[in-house]
Amino acid sequence: MSGLILKLAPNERVLINGAVIENGDRRTRIAVRTPDANILRLRDAIHPDDSNTPVARVCYEAQLILSGDRPAAEGRKILLKGIEQLTLVFDDRDSRNLLTAATRAVLDGNYYRALRSLRDLLPRESRYLAVAG
Repeated sequence: MSGLILKLAPNERVLINGAVIENGDRRTRIAVRTPDANILRLRDAIHPDDSNTPVARVCYEAQLILSGDRPAAEGRKILLKGIEQLTLVFDDRDSRNLLTAATRAVLDGNYYRALRSLRDLLPRESRYLAVAG
């Protein structure tokens, strides 16, 4: 993640290499220069109990890599397989673009960008499940 810029809101928390860091009372901008640092905004984090849908499970896998709880090589395979399975359901152009972006990000080793793309599918998945249920 060389060159990553984190813009943190007041009191926002972020997980960096296993340490939870909380911002102070003012907005902050932090430049992360260490390549391959494990970084996860806690506002983007999905609780394990909430990873109960296909998209949420794939997002959670990306999160495990970002938090350092899953080796990248192992997680990459899981993510790519999960994204492939999601392409069987999400066939509209916007969803396909998000899945393509997530795939590229995984292949580039940018798991935060993959997570961001996948999270954008959560509202669509929620609508699909509401119609199906």
